[in-house]
Amino acid sequence: MLALACYSAVSLAAAPTVTAQQFVDLQQGDSEFSGFRRAHAKGICIAGEFNANGNLSKFSQSDLFAKGVSKFIGRFSIAGNNPYAPDLKAPVRSLALTFVSGAERFNIAMNTPPVMAVSNPHSFYQQLVAIKQGTEAVQTFFAEHPESADFLAWKRDYQPTPSLATETYHSINAFYLVDEQGQRQAVRWQMAPLAKPQANHHDGADALQNELAERLLQAPVEFAWQFTLAEPSDDENDPAKRWPSDRTKINAGTLTIERWQGQLEGPCHGMNFDPLVLPTGVTATADPILHARSAAYAESYRRRAKEQLVNAVKESDDE
Repeated sequence: MLALACYSAVSLAAAPTVTAQQFVDLQQGDSEFSGFRRAHAKGICIAGEFNANGNLSKFSQSDLFAKGVSKFIGRFSIAGNNPYAPDLKAPVRSLALTFVSGAERFNIAMNTPPVMAVSNPHSFYQQLVAIKQGTEAVQTFFAEHPESADFLAWKRDYQPTPSLATETYHSINAFYLVDEQGQRQAVRWQMAPLAKPQANHHDGADALQNELAERLLQAPVEFAWQFTLAEPSDDENDPAKRWPSDRTKINAGTLTIERWQGQLEGPCHGMNFDPLVLPTGVTATADPILHARSAAYAESYRRRAKEQLVNAVKESDDE
């Protein structure tokens, strides 16, 4: 069993335990879509390159941040467990990327909110339970969790854009950049869109996917990869706390999306974008939700991989 709470023992010793299986069971609910992710089930595969300007190389040993170009495979997705859900009704949009350099891999899993609503896995689990119970339960939950203030402030002002290409995607959790001398710098990052807003004339269930496909026929889609450096007073282990806006920001380069594929045909469908798969020069903080995400991703991956294998054997037997 993947016990999530063991990761949070240092900073949140009093928090009750919750397992990866419990998280994935809750996200899966009564509607099981065999072979798909239990969260963010609907998505499309993307690919392109990251052109690093070298500005971040003094903070990290990672080759990815040295001046040059690196290829990536990624995935745009929307929240929820339904791979056929309508795009425009999803409350959260996500962007995941993986870079491979030699024997090393760097996974990134970002969402539109800049912070989590809560600070530990147990409270996150209770938040998901409240969402399933309805509006009154959600209001009660937030009334009992004052640490949600930064998330609620963001949510109050957030207006979803009509395109996956014009959203800002955040790392949610903090990480450490590690330089050649072993010095650590806590950071969060965001992918800031360089595309100009424009109307989306698609209105069907796949409105966001169709808009992106149409946009990519005209030109690549670009984002600026921006890093925010924490100061000593910032808590890198609390994903619910937003850092002050005056923190130093560094633009590491431009992410360029060049092409897309449907997720069932593309390489991203079979990938696990575990955010704890990191290269030399980038390490994890003790943030318990970061570690809980990794465990839940692994459990979701295990279930859908087993289902895909069973389905493939069944189809073979039917031939």
